[in-house]
Amino acid sequence: MKYLIIQTAFIGDVVLATPLIEQLKKNDNSCSIDFLLRKGNESLLLGHPHVNEVLVFNKKKHKYVNLFRLIKTIRSNSYDCVINVQRFFTTGLITTLSSAKVKIGFDKNPFSFAFTNTVRHTISEEHDVHEVQRNLSLIKHIVGDDFQKPKLYPSKNDYEVVNADEPYICIAPSSVWFTKQLPDFKWSELINKIPDKYKIYLLGGPDDIPLCTQIKLQTGIDRIEIKAGQLTFLQSAALIKNAKMTFTNDSAPLHFASAMNAPVATFFCSTIPEFGFGPLSDIAHVFQIDYQLSCRPCGLHGKKECPRQHFNCADINIDNAILKSNIL
Repeated sequence: MKYLIIQTAFIGDVVLATPLIEQLKKNDNSCSIDFLLRKGNESLLLGHPHVNEVLVFNKKKHKYVNLFRLIKTIRSNSYDCVINVQRFFTTGLITTLSSAKVKIGFDKNPFSFAFTNTVRHTISEEHDVHEVQRNLSLIKHIVGDDFQKPKLYPSKNDYEVVNADEPYICIAPSSVWFTKQLPDFKWSELINKIPDKYKIYLLGGPDDIPLCTQIKLQTGIDRIEIKAGQLTFLQSAALIKNAKMTFTNDSAPLHFASAMNAPVATFFCSTIPEFGFGPLSDIAHVFQIDYQLSCRPCGLHGKKECPRQHFNCADINIDNAILKSNIL
């Protein structure tokens, strides 16, 4: 059986689709699995033992030229089954034109009428279903209903690059969305309460270096090392794996921790864990405000600014986070 899994959204979305790889391979070890993702995310699956080929869709440059070249490649690969994890036009078109015998996707995709198998997709405050469960529902009829955590595979070299001789804490302070991100002064407050016995690594991409630098300057603590922009995705996952604790927003590093089954503490500001994007590690903590806000959540995803201009959903008790994360 030859499968193609499609997830061309953000970094964390790819991580949350990896349980499909694990379950398909567990169900049939002889199957071949390819994975389609967006350009920039391909290193997430570098060296993955269960992925035959990673296909890359460049959305930012010559999008439609690349799209139809990609469809031609996919058709020539003669997949038995295409599994589309997304609910949007472009991936629906790819799935429809794939020439696969079986086309699986969610009912909210505009091309769902052309799929051979559709699955209902539901996100709401009332339905506390994790995104991994939603994704796995696409292949339930193939592999059964067992749950599988996300999984990443850093190499030996990845672990060697981030090898540390002293106990440490990882902090990923940034997010693509302002209202998903704990304010810098809150991160500084958190860092100032972390015991001196821990080295502190600030994680993120190149764009996160200014924020990490600002936080380090605010705290004035020498044992902080800025790793933002210096590590690959898998190197970051390897560093998170052996941390005493990793503090994150509702963002990709949270899912790295889940994929490595590493201790994680996550701050939810404008979003809520009931949407299904919370931590899955054995040791996991969720921190949010301890009172109701009529405007929270203000959406499924974060926003560029607080619609009410107060950002009270970020007023999270840092002392409580330090105490419950068991790092004292």
